[in-house]
Amino acid sequence: MNPPTDPRQLAIHDFTYDLPPGRIAPAPLPDRAASRLLVSRAGALHDRTFRDLPGELPPGALLVFNDTKVVRARLLAHRPSGGALELFCLEPVAPHRALEPALAQTGACTWRCLVGNGRRWKEGPVAVVFATPDGRPATLWATRQARETGGTALLDFRWEPAELTFAEVLQGAGHLPLPPYLGRPDTAADAVRYQTVYAAHEGAVAAPTAGLHFTPELLAELAARGFGTAHVTLHVGAGTFQPVKAGRMAEHPMHAEPLLVTAALLRQLLAQGPRPVVAVGTTSLRTLESLYWLGAALAAGAPAGPELAVGQWQPYETTADISPTAALGALLRYLEAAGTDTLQATTRLLIVPGYRFRLVQGLITNFHQPESTLLLLVAALLGPGWRAVYDHALATGYRFLSYGDSSLLLPE
Repeated sequence: MNPPTDPRQLAIHDFTYDLPPGRIAPAPLPDRAASRLLVSRAGALHDRTFRDLPGELPPGALLVFNDTKVVRARLLAHRPSGGALELFCLEPVAPHRALEPALAQTGACTWRCLVGNGRRWKEGPVAVVFATPDGRPATLWATRQARETGGTALLDFRWEPAELTFAEVLQGAGHLPLPPYLGRPDTAADAVRYQTVYAAHEGAVAAPTAGLHFTPELLAELAARGFGTAHVTLHVGAGTFQPVKAGRMAEHPMHAEPLLVTAALLRQLLAQGPRPVVAVGTTSLRTLESLYWLGAALAAGAPAGPELAVGQWQPYETTADISPTAALGALLRYLEAAGTDTLQATTRLLIVPGYRFRLVQGLITNFHQPESTLLLLVAALLGPGWRAVYDHALATGYRFLSYGDSSLLLPE
């Protein structure tokens, strides 16, 4: 099937397949690297294990990882009557909108949250009782400031002891936000296995699951074989769980997600030249391609405001053909003029069939849900061949979704 000229007219129902519930991995394997790896190289399929990855990568490849860290953003609160509510922290509102200072806030703050059983919450605060890192009793109170559409609300939080940071509050009071399709509460094992071994920067409400298969030993082997590695940070938002309900993609809004990269990463990409860049996960891929569009806008003369952002449809509305080298160079000049080594921006980039990749030549990723934006991204990379990959995975017993098996997708 050829994609329409206008990606807004894509029908999500054209990107589906039958996923039996029994093929969804309910829990991780004991050994991260024991997962299976389906390699698609120029359309040819090969069954491997994840430990075989170093031998399957193209020579000279640079692997780019997303080092975001999942926060315990799911709170189970109780009303004074004893009834339970689920509060899912989505994004900070006050006194800070940026994640790092918001998580460092003490005493009180305001966040936008999803509220489960919200109709039963008439008035007054709800509470979560927990223990501080040193074992003292503590309490978090939440008061609803304003309801919003879509089940979200602005919640005012306050807590005692007030000297705790909000990150410490979530660590003590919260639960890992496992994907809803797992249908089970988080466990002590999830606290370890739903984080990558290289997670560094708190802020995600979902794990970049392609990275869950890596072990310290495998990373050491990659380095010993001469493969380059680099890190970006994109804090995965709750939009990753949002199904595409619209018939046409024009009616599906992408949520903004914050990204952070260093000037060193930009220079590393420039030095890579024609050698392949392999993104570890869809979030790393979207970050890398977003860097191109941020830099391309600057190189084309767009105003360099204090906040850089990539729009959902920006690639499909741009006629200027800026080279990746020019785009990355423009970003480096922007950072130099701003007197900083760190680029902070947001992205709503939607990658669908018809998209032309600028910085990425390969992808390591798990198997995604039918009719999802992540499956659209895979279809954009592989073309119609995406269906052969998924048919093979289903026919040969691969495990699907967050705790499932992996694939290495190399279109050429």
